Amino acid sequence: MEHVPALDEPLKKTLGPATAKVLAEQLGLHTVGDLLHHYPRRYAERGELTALAELADQLDEHVTVVAQVADARVLTFNGGRGRRLEVTITDGAGRLQLVFFGSGVHKPHKELLPGTRAMFAGKVGMFNRKLQLAHPAYELLGGDTSDRDAVDAFANQLIPIYPACAKLETWKISKAVDAVLPSAPEAVDPLPPALREGRGMVTLPEALQKIHRPRDKADVARARERLKWDEAFVLQVALARRRHADGQLPAAPRRPVPGGLLDAFDAKLPFTLTEGQENVSREIFDDLATEHPMHRLLQGEVGSGKTMVALRAMLAVVDSGGQAAMLAPTEVLAQQHHRSVTEMMGELAEGGMLGGAEQGTKVVLLTGSMGMPARRQALLDLVTGEAGIVIGTHALIEDKVQFHDLGLVVVDEQHRFGVEQRDALRSKGKQPPHLLVMTATPIPRTVAMTVFGDLETSVLDQLPAGRSPIATHVVPAKDKPHFLARTWERVREEVEKGHQAYVVCPRIGDALDESAEKKKAPASAEDEAEKRPPLAVVDIAEQLRGGPLAGLAVEVLHGRMDPADKDEVMRRFAAGEVQVLVATTVIEVGVNVPNSTVMVIMDADRFGVSQLHQLRGRVGRGSAPGLCLLVSEMPEASPARARLAAVAATLDGFELSRIDLEQRREGDVLGQAQSGVRSSLRMLAVIEDEEVIAQAREEAARVVAADPELERLPCLRTALEALLDTEREQYLEKG
Repeated sequence: MEHVPALDEPLKKTLGPATAKVLAEQLGLHTVGDLLHHYPRRYAERGELTALAELADQLDEHVTVVAQVADARVLTFNGGRGRRLEVTITDGAGRLQLVFFGSGVHKPHKELLPGTRAMFAGKVGMFNRKLQLAHPAYELLGGDTSDRDAVDAFANQLIPIYPACAKLETWKISKAVDAVLPSAPEAVDPLPPALREGRGMVTLPEALQKIHRPRDKADVARARERLKWDEAFVLQVALARRRHADGQLPAAPRRPVPGGLLDAFDAKLPFTLTEGQENVSREIFDDLATEHPMHRLLQGEVGSGKTMVALRAMLAVVDSGGQAAMLAPTEVLAQQHHRSVTEMMGELAEGGMLGGAEQGTKVVLLTGSMGMPARRQALLDLVTGEAGIVIGTHALIEDKVQFHDLGLVVVDEQHRFGVEQRDALRSKGKQPPHLLVMTATPIPRTVAMTVFGDLETSVLDQLPAGRSPIATHVVPAKDKPHFLARTWERVREEVEKGHQAYVVCPRIGDALDESAEKKKAPASAEDEAEKRPPLAVVDIAEQLRGGPLAGLAVEVLHGRMDPADKDEVMRRFAAGEVQVLVATTVIEVGVNVPNSTVMVIMDADRFGVSQLHQLRGRVGRGSAPGLCLLVSEMPEASPARARLAAVAATLDGFELSRIDLEQRREGDVLGQAQSGVRSSLRMLAVIEDEEVIAQAREEAARVVAADPELERLPCLRTALEALLDTEREQYLEKG
């Protein structure tokens, strides 16, 4: 029978089936290695008590605290038939109540005597406006207990507090770690010895020992430094190998032709490009002229003119005899891009047609919902080369789609596509086409290095001339209902000036929505604003038509509408026939109606910071100033309102993306951006560890340049295979 490496052993062999089952189901830990990489969240010092005042921010969360019993009393109710034990614990400053009922009263009544120190784990609740833990699990921390094992387990100066769950408290996880820690010496060390020694880092087995059972804070610091390096380095090696492999591929150089399509397009532009657009275009044209495929990420603030830069790159490729494909995440956005590109190009987009310009080309649209005749014609135009530019959705990736000579792929809003989808479209070229990835979600430098590390980065941070500033205000609908009434007055005023408005809601509100809503429990038992279902497009549109916006042309737009209806609503809104569009976030990206000046976002607290910034970017796209109103029922002191205040305070997307990351933890952002990355980062914090990531990137590039196949570094190869395995698995799960 094949020998299973110690760290790949299933936990049920070491810990028994019951504990292994909870670890797998609740915490996603399946093997000895998984548990060794489940690091403590923090450490309690034996003599130190947890600051109980901090628990107010952790309502409904599972917490572990170290505290001292102040007093304990048994109360009776139901004529003496029911008994309740109330224990007050203290950290010397704050107090917290614990309650135990029924037969669960006896043991804690005997053990939790005044002066006793213990660890308590439970869910923070509220009763009579006071915080409490009901029926917490506890572990005594005194020398006088009969359970010597428990005392020994916590005999360290530092007590590790693990990310736990209701079914498995931190001290039980700690005991499970004790059972697998003897396997730590067999951990495969991915860092090349020269790198580790050069940076004076401990070995991986030593780091695992120190992170789980530290003698002091210096142990924790050394272990954390080492484990962060592992994560950053292995990930950067994966990206460096991808860059290296891409750099070996051949590509046809694509250069614009003097007097060709690009020159004709530039000549008819009614404005001059910004300095940023000029610079980024130069970087792109330099890349396109090389014999290896371009791999570039174009980050641009909302409305910074990314589409213009991408279109000029596509025209340069058409000039050189190739074709360009633009991949958009939604049909609404694909249709929007197709409309704006054909408008910008005018007769240059009618190549081969009557009245089309001589050096023009055909620009075709390809989406899943197109009728058969239009689809057949589009496919024919692509395979013959008649169409130089195609704009479409995932439909472009299908096997049926063949190109005459695909030279450039432009991917819009990269975080909506996996790496595999990017590659599927690239495989349609006779040889690998150049790749330009665009995003309007500003990404901090460290995240760009971590998630898009296989791409070179260009940033557009200047807004084109004629763009108007956007004023943003928070509307506290519950505290100040008259502010909400004023919101609808402002919408009406803008419409009377001849402008248009968006109203965005988090939910559609159709039959499918309602059935899902019935199954869902409220998010937080304490919070009224959180309890109610999110506001819905269908309901709000009806209320506005019959109330504050009666008499205006109000229409709805959402993802479950028939594609033809969606396109018709969007066309009528763009033409000014619809005055107020009530929509879900289908309008979040790329929708461009310069006459829209006001954006009202209902239940704004239910959206992320970056998403609010994206939505806000739909207004102020013309010469009139934009207004964005963030409507929320959350109380003023809540974290949700602080988030909205941050959005209202700045228009700088990069600043907001940092705030977003700090608040949401990077897992969410990385998870959206690239399959697998999130699962591999347990210790590394993308925002805080900028320096580690930058250094790991340099080291990884050096290692891969010297040994692309990692033949001399078998342990690094093993770690890399494990990481890529997780990525593939995650990608497949996402379908």
